[in-house]
Amino acid sequence: MRFRFSRPAVAGVTALTLLAGTASATASATGASPGTPKPTIVLVHGAWADSSSWAPVIERLRRDGYPVRAIADRLQGLTSDTAYLTSCLATIDGPKVLVGHSYGGAVITNAATAVTGVKSLVYIAGFIPAKGETLGELAAKSTPPLPLITTPVPGGAEVTIDPARFRSAFAGDLDKTTAADLAVTQRPANTRAVTAIVEQAAR
Repeated sequence: MRFRFSRPAVAGVTALTLLAGTASATASATGASPGTPKPTIVLVHGAWADSSSWAPVIERLRRDGYPVRAIADRLQGLTSDTAYLTSCLATIDGPKVLVGHSYGGAVITNAATAVTGVKSLVYIAGFIPAKGETLGELAAKSTPPLPLITTPVPGGAEVTIDPARFRSAFAGDLDKTTAADLAVTQRPANTRAVTAIVEQAAR
C-alpha cells in the first residue's frame, strides 16, 4: 500500500525553528497584552511520532511562560483521533492555541470546530483539509510516496515507514543515531487516517 505524506522535521532543528516564534506570534494572534493570562499551547504530533518529539519546543515555550500540553495522537483515524483530542481540549480551561504537525494538522482542524476557546491554529508542515477532502487526496498532490510497510490488524491495516529508509524519507535533518532510534520506536498509523473524509473544517 502506498500513501503520500508531507515530509516532516521530527524533533530537530527545523521543527524548533518553525515554532521558536510561537510565543510572540501567539500574543499577536490572540491580542494578548501584558498581565493577561497566556493561552495554553496544545501540541499535536503527526504519524510515526509521539509527544516526545515536541520536547525542544516544550522547553522553549515554557521558558517564555506559556502553559503547554502535548497530546498523544492515537493515529487510529481522523474521526476517532478528532474525538479524542476534543475530549482532551474540553479539560483545558481558558484560551487555547492548537499546533498540529503533518497529520496532526488535520486533527486540530477538525477539533477546533467542536470546542470553545480556540484562539489560533498553527500548522507545522501540516495538512489543512477542506470539508469533503481526504488526506490521501491532499498528500498525493504534493509529495512523493513514502516507503511504507503495511501490517494487517483487526478491522483494517496499519502502516510504518521502512526502518532502513526512515532517515532519508522522514528525518533527513537528524543525525544517524537519532534517526535510527526513531525508526525502531515509530508509532504505526492506521490507514483510516488518510481515507476518512473530512466532515468539518475550521474557518
